[in-house]
Amino acid sequence: MAHTVQQHHYDPVSSEATTPDPRFREGRLYNRKPPLTSEEYLSKTLEVAVTKAVLQASGPTRRQLLAGVGSAALVGMISEFLPLSQLQALAADPVGKPEKTDLGIGFIPITCATPIIMAEPMGFYSKHGLNAKVKRAAGWAMVRDWAINKDVDAAHMLSPMPLAITLGAGSPQVPFYMPAVENINGQAITLHNKHKGVKTAADMKGFRFCVPFDYSMHNYLLRYFLADGGVHPDKDVQIRVVPPPEMVANLKAGNVDGYLAPDPFNQRAVYENVGFIYKLSKDIWDKHPCCAFAISQEFAKTYPNTFLALFRAIVDATHYASNPANRKEIAKAIAPANYLNQPRIVLEQVLTGTFADGLGGIKKVPSRIDFDPYPWHSMAVWILTQMKRWGHLKGDVNYRKVAEQVYLAAECDKVSKGLGYPTHAKTMTKHVIMGKTFDPLRPDAYVQSFPIHSMA
Repeated sequence: MAHTVQQHHYDPVSSEATTPDPRFREGRLYNRKPPLTSEEYLSKTLEVAVTKAVLQASGPTRRQLLAGVGSAALVGMISEFLPLSQLQALAADPVGKPEKTDLGIGFIPITCATPIIMAEPMGFYSKHGLNAKVKRAAGWAMVRDWAINKDVDAAHMLSPMPLAITLGAGSPQVPFYMPAVENINGQAITLHNKHKGVKTAADMKGFRFCVPFDYSMHNYLLRYFLADGGVHPDKDVQIRVVPPPEMVANLKAGNVDGYLAPDPFNQRAVYENVGFIYKLSKDIWDKHPCCAFAISQEFAKTYPNTFLALFRAIVDATHYASNPANRKEIAKAIAPANYLNQPRIVLEQVLTGTFADGLGGIKKVPSRIDFDPYPWHSMAVWILTQMKRWGHLKGDVNYRKVAEQVYLAAECDKVSKGLGYPTHAKTMTKHVIMGKTFDPLRPDAYVQSFPIHSMA
């Protein structure tokens, strides 16, 4: 037997039933609006709860008030005295008290570490409830070992390192997160002054180069540049690992012909008149990732509130650093001996992008270094393809799965949104490296497309 169901339409504030909605026909709702998103639902629910709390008077009084002003106007009136938007943000992303406030964060003294370093003297850690101190390491292997052995709580790492550590490439296998990129661009190929006649990669056959670490953007970008010019990086040149603070001394001593290195050591070579800037890394891949904030999955899960507070502090500092107007202030903050131990003029040239190139010219490249925390999954996929290309990874690789496991793109956007910064509509995009488009959805075909490689 068929039953007739009486349909009612409810006002979300008054909870009073009104006349049936004419859109209902035989139990179906036509022209239905899209369902509310979780954020919209939360916002509406909070408005209802607050309004009902205000309207605790008896039925007639509440009805009279609603009839007189309407629910939307009433919410607006309440919002003048009670910050509903702030309550909504708090409800959407509640911040618990950090379980651990005293933290140690490992770093290498380079401008790529700017957000992690400046967050201490400029108060970003304390702003987010942390007493964090940065701890300077001599090289990347030391930072990696500190992080794995829990000698520090978090670390400034090269963007390929959390991928390599998670996969057990070159180190014990320990699951790591890379919640945020610290800097984009910010590297360069610097050559000894005796090589001012060099024009192309082909002119560099037989050169001795150094990079800061095997699993680094420096290594992969240098290799890409050389191979694109017909030079095999494992056969036609020598590439060895040298800690960044030792690079200028090695260049001066003639131990190497050049390096693809993080700043300020490219600019420092010019400052000391021993080298010149041959090519900025942005001219190989503009907006490429360089260094990043990294933390073990174990720490993030054991101390979730501390992790979130640290995440917020670093994203906040990174966005602050992205404003060119703040760069000279930042240079002053990170120049002292306990941080970068560099002349301010060197740091200002790097951070502002107005610099001497070592060839007698003054360049103005505002994007020489920039700061954007978003860890695109497609960046991770590209890095993994180069690890595969040069024999750093063996066997089959599930590129997307690893990228999504390690690079916390969605989580970074959530933190950025909570701090009032822009967010992204997707986690993958195409990138252009030396004029060639990389499609992150076709990584295997990309790896197989290179005539120069070191795969077995």
